[in-house]
Amino acid sequence: MGILVQKFGGTSLSTPMAREHVIRHVKRELASGFSLVVVVSAMGRKGEPYATDTLLDWAVQNGNSLPDREKDLLMCCGEIISATTLCGLLEQEGIRSTVLTGAQAGFLTDSSYGNARILDVRTERILRELREHKVVIVTGFQGQTEAGDFTTLGRGGSDTSATALGAALRADMVDIYTDVDGILTADPRIVEDAKPLTYVSYTEICNMAYQGAKVIHPRAVEIAMQAQVPVRVRSTFSEAEGTLVTHPEGFSDVSHGIVDRFVTGIAYVSNITQISVECPDGNGTGVQLQIFKSMADSGISVDFINVTPSEALYTVNDDKSEQAIAALQELGLRPKSLSGCAKVSVIGGGINGVPGIMARIVEALSSQNIQILQSADSNTTIWVLVKKEDMVQSLRALHAKFELHR
Repeated sequence: MGILVQKFGGTSLSTPMAREHVIRHVKRELASGFSLVVVVSAMGRKGEPYATDTLLDWAVQNGNSLPDREKDLLMCCGEIISATTLCGLLEQEGIRSTVLTGAQAGFLTDSSYGNARILDVRTERILRELREHKVVIVTGFQGQTEAGDFTTLGRGGSDTSATALGAALRADMVDIYTDVDGILTADPRIVEDAKPLTYVSYTEICNMAYQGAKVIHPRAVEIAMQAQVPVRVRSTFSEAEGTLVTHPEGFSDVSHGIVDRFVTGIAYVSNITQISVECPDGNGTGVQLQIFKSMADSGISVDFINVTPSEALYTVNDDKSEQAIAALQELGLRPKSLSGCAKVSVIGGGINGVPGIMARIVEALSSQNIQILQSADSNTTIWVLVKKEDMVQSLRALHAKFELHR
């Protein structure tokens, strides 16, 4: 057997009972003959003692002046606690294991503290430990610069660590363990009949992640896609196989024949503001440059962009809307804004080139008297902007329209 990378998130490690499930998964894969690399996140979520957000709050409460380099040192502590805790539990079970920090595991990054990019993964140390038949526990979310400074990889960094290791080690599989049974067709907290997916393509899950599905970070998927390493998203708390993320976009399901679907899932992003700026005299080239350069200079990320000779239309997060409007007004422009919107995305590898998908979206929403404020599309996604109060009904209507519950 080859190498398997397992990644366990914060909720998978936060309680003694949860850690028992982690040990069970480790034992099962060792019994199957795999060499194991286990990537861990910090334990728990905000408010729990060792969670990353709790450590950040600590820095705020103690002067809130910690430089970015030193802040990354602080944030690396949570994963180290998780890794050493798991190591002790495995050793207690008679399973030889060793802990490597991101730096010791060979993660070389740039010096963008708080959101570093991986430049290389040097796997010699991991492979040496695996040859000694140890389980190698790696602290996720972190690496080091050429100068030896600790860095962190930003939100979703442990997912990124896991797939980067999977790629560098040419692993057979990367298993991402979470607190849900794989990837669902929609958020089950909103769409009660959301259905677990057996397979999704890299492109589909990447789009779902970018459009609000929080099961796996899109950067992690992109790394796996480039290296063609299959990923499974599965639950720590069950033995279910979860969702396989792989290539190509059509799959053969041995139990149910060929999976042939236009739409895979529905996702959403809420709390966004639509901004529109009219271009005088219908000659918008210069004005458009001013608009988007001012957003860039202000560090404001823009989305959902529609540009015509007479208008520029785009969205920003609600918490950036006042800053965006002020920047435009400084240019002498008169922006209009609509806050409290939501972007709803219809995602599927089978959308491209299929007539009638947009018609079905319009039909589903108009039947619920939901106004579409803006729309856009790509090869695998169609986005619609709606008012936030219409978001839940939009998700349910679209999920039903494309029969994703079946």
